[in-house]
Amino acid sequence: MVMLERRRQVLQEALRDKDEEVRVAAAEALERLEAVQSLDDILQVLRAGNRGQQVRAIFALEKIHSPKVFPPLLAALRVADADLRCAAIQVLGEKRHIKVLEFLVRHLKDPHPAVRVHAATALGNFCDRRLVPCLSTALADEDEELVVAALESLARIGFAEAEGAVLRLADDSRTRVRCTAMKVLGCLGGAAPVTAEG
Repeated sequence: MVMLERRRQVLQEALRDKDEEVRVAAAEALERLEAVQSLDDILQVLRAGNRGQQVRAIFALEKIHSPKVFPPLLAALRVADADLRCAAIQVLGEKRHIKVLEFLVRHLKDPHPAVRVHAATALGNFCDRRLVPCLSTALADEDEELVVAALESLARIGFAEAEGAVLRLADDSRTRVRCTAMKVLGCLGGAAPVTAEG
């Protein structure tokens, strides 16, 4: 603990350094140091806080760059509260760690519609060919939000193997689905990926 205090003092002093590059490096290091120190506090809120505090705690884990954040995030995927599962999925998607893919894919079949949509969106952060069949399966769902989220993720990962599944939506009865499918077709197989909203 004494060493951590000394490190913090050195970094705080460096915030007044005459060189801007040193000040920026010190600020970034101080932010990381404080984030890791606050991990215990965040985990305590996750264990004992109210629902709103727990959601904020999960989002706070996004800023902490440590492997210690993954066990509590994965644990949050197993709780009954859909809002906590949604938050954990969003953070795991932003973390982009390949080892969480299987957990995110499982939540494409979550009983709660919002969780499925967040899972489909989060998967778009991973450029992994194995996701094409998973996201393509989601295109057959009746939930328009899920279909659009899966389409947008297929556009972001951009693999041409998704073409057949996307083409099947070209005459979908829902205007938003058809429109998104058209945009996605321009993003597959080497075309510049864009969000389907763009």
